[in-house]
Amino acid sequence: MINPYGHDLDARARRLLRTLIAQYLVDGEPVGSRTLSRSSGLDVSPATIRNIMADLEDAGLVASPHTSAGRVPTPRGLRLFVDSLIELQPLPHEDMIRLQRELPPGPTTTRDLLGNVSTLLSAMTRFAGVVSVPGQADFPLRHIDFVALPDARVLVILVFTDNQVQNRIVQLAKPLASHELEQAANYLNSQFAGLRLDDIRAQLLVELRETGSELNRLLASSVELAAASFAPQAGGDDVLVSGQTNLMAYSELADVQRLRELFDAFQQKNELLQLMEVCARAPGVRLFIGEESGLSALDGCSVVTASYGAQGRVLGAVGVIGPTRMAYERVIPVVKATAGLLSDALNRAATTL
Repeated sequence: MINPYGHDLDARARRLLRTLIAQYLVDGEPVGSRTLSRSSGLDVSPATIRNIMADLEDAGLVASPHTSAGRVPTPRGLRLFVDSLIELQPLPHEDMIRLQRELPPGPTTTRDLLGNVSTLLSAMTRFAGVVSVPGQADFPLRHIDFVALPDARVLVILVFTDNQVQNRIVQLAKPLASHELEQAANYLNSQFAGLRLDDIRAQLLVELRETGSELNRLLASSVELAAASFAPQAGGDDVLVSGQTNLMAYSELADVQRLRELFDAFQQKNELLQLMEVCARAPGVRLFIGEESGLSALDGCSVVTASYGAQGRVLGAVGVIGPTRMAYERVIPVVKATAGLLSDALNRAATTL
């Protein structure tokens, strides 16, 4: 019996499996013994090829559709192919130039940049491009400002280092004068600019507990405002999807019910976001083939992702979703290179602020 993970495959079996999968990825049709005999370059009889194919089928690496005498790779066979039967090459120079050219060169918000990356991945691969969007708390604060509103309310304007602006309305027990709001903003900017919200909240808590702290001395009347300005807010994380309709062009995914489930997963996003969060926690490229993703809507799909980040901090993952019959040797370098260029762009933005 051949080991299902390929450790016991001899050279002939590996070569035939590689040839079969490469042919299947090109035309999507079952591959017969005669085609393998011509394409593999092996000097073996058709009977020997049939015997090897039978062993590969017993190992769960290939399967025979009932409508054809040929064979197609199973998800397990594709996994073996990706892990050990192909040699990944760096992204071709012209593709790298295209990625560099089409990523926004100038200042932009992180969300706009990620939306551009999602669209670019879809265009480069003709699949669905997916990018997880980090919560705003993942970015340092650049500036805070306050605007007085009627009825003891204050508009809090938080500007982050990724150029994103977040507005909050804070209801106070009593109104604050304009000079008190200015004093509060000046102090908070001087003490907390460059810190992330979690770090600001922790430092605020320490200072508020110290009765003789500078915060309590200067902001005796606006401690409530300072605490409320950086209070945690629900939500924030998201996943951007582009090019979903590309998947309708692939016969493997053309079943109406399958497409409905797939598009529902794109629209609901909850499970997809959880998958992308798992991918972000792992370094390098992650690949899920078929049911490996754990999402029933993606059983007939492959997901290729890579994590991105800035200043040594992982922020999310980028990737593509397409049929299991994809050109892995091209898609994987595209995703990997895109994640690297996105990280470079975010690092450049962080160092220029």
